[in-house]
Amino acid sequence: TARMAYMLLIVEPVGQRAERGVEAGQALYDRMLGFTGELKQAGVLLASSSLATAAARLRREAGAPLLTDGPFTESKEMIGGFFLIDVPTRAAALQWAERCPAASWATVEIRETGPCFT
Repeated sequence: TARMAYMLLIVEPVGQRAERGVEAGQALYDRMLGFTGELKQAGVLLASSSLATAAARLRREAGAPLLTDGPFTESKEMIGGFFLIDVPTRAAALQWAERCPAASWATVEIRETGPCFT
């Protein structure tokens, strides 16, 4: 069976981490580490990481690089982390997303990887 990589993006409300505090945040992080272990044990995990709240954006304007450091006031959400998984179907990716603990406090966005021209 051919397999396909899917990205599970953890989309969090901005400020949620600070509101919950360190102790509650550590408890949630421990749940996420448990989920990471499940993905590894199933042999579907390609990569995963939490992402810091600090960010920068780079684009070109009139051919010159333009760098903007965050936080970005227009943003209501941020990508808090990701799991890159290798599964045979979209349905399998959705099943893993449903098992992700972050679905209790954030949105888990599921994206199939592939060429950007399709």
